[in-house]
Amino acid sequence: MSSLANKRIVLGVTGSIAAYKSAELVRRLRDAGARVRVVLTDGGAKFITPLTLQSLSGQPVQQHLLDAGSEANFGHIELARWADVILIAPASANSLARLARGQADDLLTAVCLATTTTVVVAPAMNHRMWAHAATQDNVKTLLQRGVKIFGPAAGDQACGETGPGRMLETDALVTALATLFKPGTLSGTRVLITAGPTQEAIDPVRFIGNRSSGKMGFAMARAAQEAGAQVTLVSGPVALATPEGVSRIDVRSARQMHDMVLRHVVDADIFIATAAVADYRPKFAAQEKIKKSREELTLDLVRNPDILAAVAALKTGPFTVGFAAETHNLEKNAQEKLLAKSLDMIAANHVGPQQGFEQDDNALFVLWRGGRQELGLAHKDVLARALVELIAQRYRQSKQ
Repeated sequence: MSSLANKRIVLGVTGSIAAYKSAELVRRLRDAGARVRVVLTDGGAKFITPLTLQSLSGQPVQQHLLDAGSEANFGHIELARWADVILIAPASANSLARLARGQADDLLTAVCLATTTTVVVAPAMNHRMWAHAATQDNVKTLLQRGVKIFGPAAGDQACGETGPGRMLETDALVTALATLFKPGTLSGTRVLITAGPTQEAIDPVRFIGNRSSGKMGFAMARAAQEAGAQVTLVSGPVALATPEGVSRIDVRSARQMHDMVLRHVVDADIFIATAAVADYRPKFAAQEKIKKSREELTLDLVRNPDILAAVAALKTGPFTVGFAAETHNLEKNAQEKLLAKSLDMIAANHVGPQQGFEQDDNALFVLWRGGRQELGLAHKDVLARALVELIAQRYRQSKQ
């Protein structure tokens, strides 16, 4: 699998004759398995049409910062969170200057200013413009801020002159972009992941459940598989497609999930418990549908087995990562859970209105003995990759 498979790339196209190459770049990125959203500047639109880029990317092209419809659905903040990488190709001399100054007066510069992900620029301009001291100062400023510079190449230019300033060819850009993603950090490992809610039967048609959508767990499975792991996913009832290359086991109740986890954990090197497992279940489940014949109905609840604690207690168990969904006292509650259950690591997040459950974005506070790291608000796919890299690092250190 390509290291660009399933990666989310925001492609910025600025005002340069090299914008014609962006069409082929979109196609090649998609051939490599990437998902591409295009941001076209006013200058870029003078050289290539939005319809061309939309047809090739399969997604609407974003052009305007103050587009009411776009802001409501997929504005600069959403784009900034969504992206695994932002690639500006071609990057004109003007766009480099505006990025270096920290401007945010169009959609592309606003996305770059709002993102925490990697920004890459592929310069394209006349060789004298590239060599000018102002441009070189801007490049130095961007490099100091962590921006990656791919190119430029030297050769014949559209103006008829020759020298450095050509945008890198499409193949070179795709290859260079792929090197930003670290394949194989979990190569040779077996990872067991739980995801989604559990449903505890009240009667044949009713159950006790929760609002978990399974999105974070499935994102973790996808990220672990991309990192080279052999992944088994034990999932509660969700409406999500199985990530490519992942082995999936469907369960419904907490006890079923408990049994499947203990059956498969003996083969796992890493266990990641993202599922929102019900703490309690009805003591007795009615065999027939309970009729609405009384004003009140009392349910006796009993505790479900603690899957995470059971795995962490194994004498030769895997590297164990828990999740904690909290409405308050996030760090305190996560720290207590980390110690009480003897976990290797815990990832905690706030849940509540518009937070955590049923959302595409999330933020995590990750703890381990002697360390901590915050992973800021981002799309769950982006966040999962960052967490998997952190898990891989801690797992390798535990083996030293």
